[in-house]
Amino acid sequence: MRALISVSNKERVEYIARELENLGYEIVSTGGTYRYLSSHGIKVKKVEEVTNFPEILGGRVKTLHPAIMGAILAREPEELVPLGMESIDVVIVNLYPFEKFISADEDELIENIDIGGVALLRAAAKNYHRVIVISSPEQYEEAVKLLKEGKFDLEKRREYAMKAFAVTASYDILIYNTLWRRFKEGLPEHLLLHAKKFEKLRYGENPHQRGAFYSNIPRFTQLHGKKLSFNNIYDMSGAWELVNEFDEAACAVIKHSNPCGAALGDDLLEAFQKAWASDPLSAYGSIVAFNGSVTEEVAKEMKKKFIEVVIAPEFTPEALEILKKKKNIRIIVAEKEKSDDYELRDVGFGFLLQDRNKKRLERFKVVTKREPSHEEIRDLIFAWYVVKHVKSNAIVFAKDLATVGIGAGQMSRVDAVKIAAMKAEARAKGAVMASDAFFPFRDGIDEAFKAGITAVIQPGGSIRDEEVIEAADEHNMAMIFTGYRVFRH
Repeated sequence: MRALISVSNKERVEYIARELENLGYEIVSTGGTYRYLSSHGIKVKKVEEVTNFPEILGGRVKTLHPAIMGAILAREPEELVPLGMESIDVVIVNLYPFEKFISADEDELIENIDIGGVALLRAAAKNYHRVIVISSPEQYEEAVKLLKEGKFDLEKRREYAMKAFAVTASYDILIYNTLWRRFKEGLPEHLLLHAKKFEKLRYGENPHQRGAFYSNIPRFTQLHGKKLSFNNIYDMSGAWELVNEFDEAACAVIKHSNPCGAALGDDLLEAFQKAWASDPLSAYGSIVAFNGSVTEEVAKEMKKKFIEVVIAPEFTPEALEILKKKKNIRIIVAEKEKSDDYELRDVGFGFLLQDRNKKRLERFKVVTKREPSHEEIRDLIFAWYVVKHVKSNAIVFAKDLATVGIGAGQMSRVDAVKIAAMKAEARAKGAVMASDAFFPFRDGIDEAFKAGITAVIQPGGSIRDEEVIEAADEHNMAMIFTGYRVFRH
């Protein structure tokens, strides 16, 4: 029996090599792995002793040889006898860490594309009826146990083969996506995705649907509480994206993928109180996000509320002690960095891909006779970044850097205004309004004025812009155009 070992990640490789040696396997290995195993007292044979051919091109070609590939791909060992070759029964390979060189110069990037390792994994996985392929250190302990007990059956070999094919497929996807981002512009010609199942969920959006969460590198950690649900994770993502629009202390309260409140404050306690006050009835059982460290004071205030999930970049020990007394609340620590360039949606017919909406409001145009005040401009800009996270047709009323009324997901823009006004009630007086797209008619402006709105931010671009501006002037409202819309379907 022979095992071929060629690994970039040497984690625990001496363990599995020694166990195989004790089970009677002859160990064959390549340059760096050969030296590593030899230094740990393991008897190992160089690949060159099997191929009778030296490594060439500075190590670029080591195992791509009939004596190696044939030894792996032979269906039965007897096929190799006329060729004077012996079979390889176990293949242990992991690949060059290409992901560590994504930012390297082109020569170093290309040099760290693994060729031989991918070929070995695919060959062994293809011949899983006879060959055991081990593609991750995570498998070592189980593999040794199964080998010792003689329980490495066909089902388990097939499972290990599928894992190896997933490794090589994801490796090629990473290479393609890296090269596209480096050397091309625009959306990729081929949509290649890879994500590993991070957690099986109890169900999907509804109990009769299966659900799971997939991610290459999960950017959050759960510290406490029940398992996250499908809807928790979806809403959590929206809340996190909203608060990270701001450098100031920010809080967002999300329910059913829409904010029912968002606010900025001098600190997170003030931001939370203002955000919750926006719509306290809807906030019951919500997801709450912060863009800073959650302190004891914030935790004490939150403890009074029924909150499903709280997500922040950090929690003080005192805050955690308080929040963990609530048995079911999910406490999530998330990373602030957001590196995803694209946003993907499944539409049944296929997939839609778009750039993630990271556009910032760098300039705007006042289109009414009255200029907005400094306070109004401050609130208008705040409301603009909030309305971006409300489902269209979307309207946000805001005052003193806090939402006071939100109209979401309406087929008619004027109805979204009416809902925001209904939510805000008397708080709409002196507030500003943000609209994620242009007003097709003046009725939305008239309804806003009735509610007490004094200034409006919107993209502009309607064939009736003049009529809409005229309505604002009639009501002595200030209005600014951004020149771009922020639909969220």
